[in-house]
Amino acid sequence: MTDAAPLDSPTLAAEAEPVGAAQIAAFLAARMCHDFISPVSAIVSGLDLLEDPDAQDMREDAMGLIAASGRKLAEMLSFTRVAFGASASAEVFDPRDLEKLAQGVFSHLRADLDWAVEADQFDKASARAVLNIAQMAGAALPLGGRAKLKAARDGAATVIVAEAAGTKARLRPEVAAGLRGEALPEGALHGHWVQAYYVHLFVKEAGGKIFAEAGEEKVTFAATLPAA
Repeated sequence: MTDAAPLDSPTLAAEAEPVGAAQIAAFLAARMCHDFISPVSAIVSGLDLLEDPDAQDMREDAMGLIAASGRKLAEMLSFTRVAFGASASAEVFDPRDLEKLAQGVFSHLRADLDWAVEADQFDKASARAVLNIAQMAGAALPLGGRAKLKAARDGAATVIVAEAAGTKARLRPEVAAGLRGEALPEGALHGHWVQAYYVHLFVKEAGGKIFAEAGEEKVTFAATLPAA
């Protein structure tokens, strides 16, 4: 798998001055609120329809909206708990559990996820990396496509590669900057940047490397982390 992406790529530029922890926490909180507000608002809309005496003919639609939005919210919360909170009580993660979390997120994206993971378990940092890389690969395919995620042991390292291929596949400048450890570009959206910067931080702290590169209708994300 090491031939799939040059993990010592020169795109790993010198880092800018570190961003303050309080600002990172604020951006992460805003990112999570943004992810959760859509299904929560849909649930509230469904409840409003149920309570509206003039909309009783839409009761079935309202129940369907509440059920679908409730599932989406539950899947997003479960994913976020591990991807951003790292499920503090767990130190080792089963790839089958991670696949379920990742596929839950992709069920609400236009892209499809191919899970090609060979590792039999992941430590906390690698589990975070797998989920965040999968989500970033899906976000790189706004018009749909296929993201293939591969992860395996390579000697003393865990190697993770996600190849996102599809029409209009793109690597946002703020995502590329975040993965390089650079500050939020002026005028860029912090929701996309903070995830990438957060991944950069914990991968670096674990002694690993991460980078991304864009090609013709294809974006590749790759990371190496010391295997626990």
